[in-house]
Amino acid sequence: MKTLSPDLQAHLDSGTTTLAWCWRITRADGVVLGFTDHDRHLTFDQTTFEPESGLVASEVRSGSDLSVDAQDAEGVLTSDRISETDISDGRWDNAAVEVWRVNWADTGQRVLMRRGAIGQIRRGRLAFVAEVRSMAHVLGQTVGRSFQGTCDAALGDARCGIDLENPAFKGTGLVTDLLRDRTFLASGIFSFADGWFSGGTVAWTSGANDGRLAEVLIHAVSGGIVTITLLEAPVRAITPSDTFVIRAGCDKRVETCRDKFANNVNFRGFPHIPGQDAIIRYATKDGGHEGNVL
Repeated sequence: MKTLSPDLQAHLDSGTTTLAWCWRITRADGVVLGFTDHDRHLTFDQTTFEPESGLVASEVRSGSDLSVDAQDAEGVLTSDRISETDISDGRWDNAAVEVWRVNWADTGQRVLMRRGAIGQIRRGRLAFVAEVRSMAHVLGQTVGRSFQGTCDAALGDARCGIDLENPAFKGTGLVTDLLRDRTFLASGIFSFADGWFSGGTVAWTSGANDGRLAEVLIHAVSGGIVTITLLEAPVRAITPSDTFVIRAGCDKRVETCRDKFANNVNFRGFPHIPGQDAIIRYATKDGGHEGNVL
């Protein structure tokens, strides 16, 4: 149940209202943006809400159970602060959203209607539709450990304990030639073994992707030539002379944890649990059913 201020309640009771929708969006990179469906700028809580941004809200779909309530925010790419490149680059993913109902004639009369996060974004050539999910979507996330054969820790986090700033697991490189949109030749990391950075990350330190992070699919070394293939092509093009910091990857197997990182004491998986082969096994005369580790 919403609690309205006396002034706003009186305004609603008057029968003639001057109301507008306002959206305040806080992206993961800390950028705070405001949009409104009113025809002029509105300002409150140190945020300026931009008019004529092309942002229009749908009805709110909600229920009395714990299902995720949703609302769509549809718009065209008319605002200078909403670009197709930023949407493709993931800068709007899971951004925090506040939806306000505001008296545009007196912005002190307002009420916070809902909080949520931006979910799926569907894009066309000139427009986009962003799903605004309620906070109930957090209940669908995995909490705690997973009972699985591979490690469920992120390489370098507190549970893993590996220092990715160690020069043994970190290198600084330069793009020397672009082979495809996500494959390039690199210099500066010749001392690392083939595959050392496969599954790792590239943090761009210059060029159009400066400040962005990308996952490494393949790190190949052959004849003194180092080739890096990213999991996905960056939204902004890679160019020769772009610099980056690359960090080692881990395939989450206990053998890799032991042999590559000497860190099997911190392995966060269960490598001895029976696999699918144990489920489909059947009794035979040659043994295999004595209770030993499979």
